[in-house]
Amino acid sequence: MKKLFFCDKVSVMDTEDSTETSVPVGPCAHISVAIINNSTGNVHFVSLASMIIPAENYVGKFSFIFNHMITIICSILFKLLPLRKKDEEIRISELYSHFNVILLERITNFIMKTKMDIPDKEGRKRLVIVGGGFGGLKLARKLRSDKFQIVLLDKNNHHIFQPLLYQVATAGIEPSAISFPYRKIFKKRKHFHIRICEVQRVIPEDNILETSIGALSYDYLVVSTGCRTNYFGNDGLSQRTMALKNTAEALFNRNQILESFEKAQNTSNLETRKRLMTFVIVGGGATGIELSGALAEMKKFVLPQDYPDLDMNLMRIILVDGAPRLLSAFSEKSSEEVANYLLKRDVEIITSVQVTNYENGTMTLSDNSTLETMSVFWVAGVRANSIEGLTKEAYGPGNRLLVDLYNCVQGYNNIFAIGDTALMISKEYPKGHPQVVQPAIQQARNLIQNLDRKERGLEMQPFVYHNKGSMATIGRNHAVVELKNLRFGGFPAWAVWLFIHLMSIVGVKNRLFIFVDWMWSYFTYDPSLRVIIKPLRRDKP
Repeated sequence: MKKLFFCDKVSVMDTEDSTETSVPVGPCAHISVAIINNSTGNVHFVSLASMIIPAENYVGKFSFIFNHMITIICSILFKLLPLRKKDEEIRISELYSHFNVILLERITNFIMKTKMDIPDKEGRKRLVIVGGGFGGLKLARKLRSDKFQIVLLDKNNHHIFQPLLYQVATAGIEPSAISFPYRKIFKKRKHFHIRICEVQRVIPEDNILETSIGALSYDYLVVSTGCRTNYFGNDGLSQRTMALKNTAEALFNRNQILESFEKAQNTSNLETRKRLMTFVIVGGGATGIELSGALAEMKKFVLPQDYPDLDMNLMRIILVDGAPRLLSAFSEKSSEEVANYLLKRDVEIITSVQVTNYENGTMTLSDNSTLETMSVFWVAGVRANSIEGLTKEAYGPGNRLLVDLYNCVQGYNNIFAIGDTALMISKEYPKGHPQVVQPAIQQARNLIQNLDRKERGLEMQPFVYHNKGSMATIGRNHAVVELKNLRFGGFPAWAVWLFIHLMSIVGVKNRLFIFVDWMWSYFTYDPSLRVIIKPLRRDKP
C-alpha cells in the first residue's frame, strides 16, 4: 500500500549503500514526500528535499494552504508513477525520471520565497543596508569590508542627489548629472554586493529580510529608506498631481511643463490656454520656493524666446502653503526676504490654506476658493517609508522609526535606522532631527564607528547632531543661508549655495558637467536641455 506524508526534517536515504543522511533544518523548513511500505513501516526514501519553504511561512498562517497545495501536486504525480510489484519500492533515480523536478521547483518557488543569491559570508557578519540615499550611501562607502559582508538593497540602480531634482524638472541640468550608478561607485569593493529589488517584509525573530527577489538573512540591518511624498490622507492626489522625489518624476515634470506650452501654442481657446499656462506649487518649503523661483526665471529669460507667439503675461506661478509663512523652518526674516523676492518675480503666494481637492483641472482650497490649472506640483511634505514586520510601537509620528541615541530601533538590538526614516527624540529636537541631508550623513558616520566598537566589544557612542545650518536658493544671484549665529542672503548666499551643492555631488565628472551647465545658463540665459522625452509605448501582441 502507498502512502504520502509530509515532514519538517529531511532524511535522505542513499539507495546504493542504504545509509541515511540527516539534513539539518536551517532558517527554512523542507517539505518532503516519503513512500513507506505499509507492512513493515519502513521509510524507503524521502524525496523532493530541494523544495524549500521559509520557516516563517511554513509555520505561519499560510502553512495550511502550502501543505495542501503541495499534497495535491504530489498526489497526482504519485498516482502516475508505475510501482514495482515486487516490493513497491521506487528508487530516487527512477522518481526523477518520471517527472520534471525543475518544473516542480519552479511551481514551488512561484508560491514560496526562495533564498537570495548572495555568496557565503566567509566568517564575516552580514550587514544589509536598505536604501542608498545619503545615509545609506555614506555608510556603504565608509564601512570597512574586512569585518562585514555588506549587501546594499535598493529599488533603483543609482543614487540620486535629490536637492537638485527641481533643476532637472525645469530643464536646468541633465538627470544623469545627479544620478550615480551604484555599481560604478562600488566596482572595486570586495565583500560588497548590490541587489536591485523591493523589500517586502522583515522577520526580526529569525533575522530574515524578504524581498521581491528572495529572502536574505542578516546579522545587522540598517533601514535607510528615506521618505515619500505626503498627501495627508488624500492619496487620490498622487494620481493627479506631480511629485518630485526621483529622476523619473523630475523628467515627467519637465515633459509636463514643456508640453503645456506646446499645447497652449496650438489651442485657440483662451480659457484652455490660461489653464495650460498656470502652474501651482503646493508646499512652501525649500523645494517649493526653489521650484517657484526656477519657473519664474524660465518665464522671464527662456520662454519668451522659445514661444514668441504666446503672451507670457498669461503665465501664472502660484505658490500655496498651509503655514502662515514660507520656509517655516527658517527665521521670519528669511521667510520675508524670500517672499519679497518671489513677489518681484510675479509669483503669487497664498498662505494659511490647504488643498481640499484637485480634479478636472480645478483645485479647491480650504477657504472655498478655486484655481484653474492643468499642472500641480505637490511638494507639501514627506512621510517616511516603512517596512512591514516591525511592531507598531517601533513607529512614531510621520511613520518614522523610533530610535535610541545609537540609532538602534526601539525593541531590537540589531536593527538600525538612519536619515529621514529615523526619529530620535531629544531635548534639543523634541520632534526629531530635520529630514535633510546632514543628519543622515552624520548618523551614518556615527553608526560606522559604533558597529566597529560593537564588534570589538566596546561601548557604543551616542549620536550628537551638529547643525551646520540651512540654505535655500530662490533664483539667479539670490539665496538665503542660516548658520548657527549668522544669517545672510543675496549673491553671497547664492555663491555659498552653489559651492556646497557642487562639492556634494558624487564624482569629479558630474561636478564638472553641472558646473558647465550652470555657467552656460548664467551667462547666456539659455539652458539647452528643453527636450521632451516621451516614454515608449508598445501595443500588446
